Amino acid sequence: MNLKEQISHYIPYTIQEAKEQEVMLRYMDTFDNLLTRENEFAHFTASAWVVNRARTKVLMAYHNIYQSWSWVGGHADGDADLLQVALKETAEETGVTAIAPVSRDVYSLEILGVPAHLKKGEPIATHLHLNVTYLIEADENEDTTIKPDENSAVEWMSLTEAVKACTEPEMRVVYQKLNEKLETFKQKD
Repeated sequence: MNLKEQISHYIPYTIQEAKEQEVMLRYMDTFDNLLTRENEFAHFTASAWVVNRARTKVLMAYHNIYQSWSWVGGHADGDADLLQVALKETAEETGVTAIAPVSRDVYSLEILGVPAHLKKGEPIATHLHLNVTYLIEADENEDTTIKPDENSAVEWMSLTEAVKACTEPEMRVVYQKLNEKLETFKQKD
């Protein structure tokens, strides 16, 4: 299933997600370069909500640009397989390699506003991330490492701690949604 089909078939968890799904699909019909940063207005990113097997903890990284605890993920950079992007970014940003998708299906959709900032000394204009989130499971006992150019700490936190540790109000809303939805993915052992 291609990316547009994945987004089309996704069943929104909230009315906000339904609106963002609608906008993403419209942008996909309008722009042909949403998979690359060449589109300076909006482009696709993939995020991972990385949970332990018991679904009681989430793996968070302290993001250097936003000065906040956050999920992991990154730009598609031309790759339409956003699940693979999320898995690759998880390994790169946390050092954790014992990771697997809980499902290959999209877990959540978000359109995130990114304020103007400097990245590696270069100015980046305000833009949108058309974000596709996947639910990923990882071994909480595996050693973690930071990715110094992106984060300065990586920690497992309880679901509640993860929301509280985030200093970005709009992202707290997203993380709370992800945690609430996680109840439907509790491990059935």
